[in-house]
Amino acid sequence: MKIRHYIGLMLLFIVAFQSCKKDETQARLASNDAVKPAVFNLDKTNLSLSKDNANDTVLHLNIIQPDFGFQAAVTNVLQFGLKGDNFKTVKEVVIPSGRSAMGFTGYELNSYLLALGVPTGKASEFDVRLKSSINTKIAAVFSASASLKASPYASTSYLYAIGAYEDWVEANAESLISPTSDGIYTGIINFPEGKLTFKLTPERNWSNSYGETEPGKIVYNGGQDIKAPRTGNLELQVNTNTNTISYKDHSWGVIGSATPKGWDADTDMKYDNANQVWKLTVNLTAGAIKFRKNHDWGTNFGGANGSLVAGGGDIAVASAGTYDIVVDLNANTYTLTKK
Repeated sequence: MKIRHYIGLMLLFIVAFQSCKKDETQARLASNDAVKPAVFNLDKTNLSLSKDNANDTVLHLNIIQPDFGFQAAVTNVLQFGLKGDNFKTVKEVVIPSGRSAMGFTGYELNSYLLALGVPTGKASEFDVRLKSSINTKIAAVFSASASLKASPYASTSYLYAIGAYEDWVEANAESLISPTSDGIYTGIINFPEGKLTFKLTPERNWSNSYGETEPGKIVYNGGQDIKAPRTGNLELQVNTNTNTISYKDHSWGVIGSATPKGWDADTDMKYDNANQVWKLTVNLTAGAIKFRKNHDWGTNFGGANGSLVAGGGDIAVASAGTYDIVVDLNANTYTLTKK
């Protein structure tokens, strides 16, 4: 009886101790008095951006780190928002861990601001602040905001997909294009069997890159290799504003009596992202060809004399030989060049 009584008291003491300890921890983490947001300053408040200063460091950021009341690794994210929008729409830029100072080139800053959908060639006003967090269980804290006025310029931005499909050779990486530098990039890549992994880089080197945290989600300077969902020609859309990536089938092939597979199947072409044309070198016989999308007759082109016509007649191939084929779907033209 005494032993049971003793064990009961011990259990009661342990529960009470754990409860008090838990309450103490929660109170400490929930106390706003212990949290001091980051303080930052920008060395300029008014900027004129142009291609002439694209490679220059045009803006410097200095940070006094936040204090959460205890030692913790802090992630700081610089947020750009439209003036007076209360950061409903933001462009976020992750500050490398431990950095208290950072510079931005004209090209980088121009891309961040264009991602907010502002016009080019005229001044727009922005609010800028720092978001600081230590983990997902504790609410982030925000600095006071600063004002910035800048005139972005029209530009085209690129991401490069360095990966197994081209044997991880930086110089051979396909490019994804954002025509207005709004943070949304598209490109078409052919992924062979067993070569589906890649990473995305702002330049054709490994200084900075995007990796994958889960399918469809990417992160800057982190994550694992990104993996395409299947083989073949895929159109990639990368949104660096929401850090997402998506895929859809997008292929064009040549079919017809002059092709190696006849009218039974397509011979796929390869997309040249830089020039936005489809290319193929192939052995043809005398006969006829057409071009079609995604191995289906729903979208197909015929034509004559170098001009494409949607659903048009067969294109004649006069004699057998090895041909370079180029299809430009923007200009609705094709070339057949016998080698």
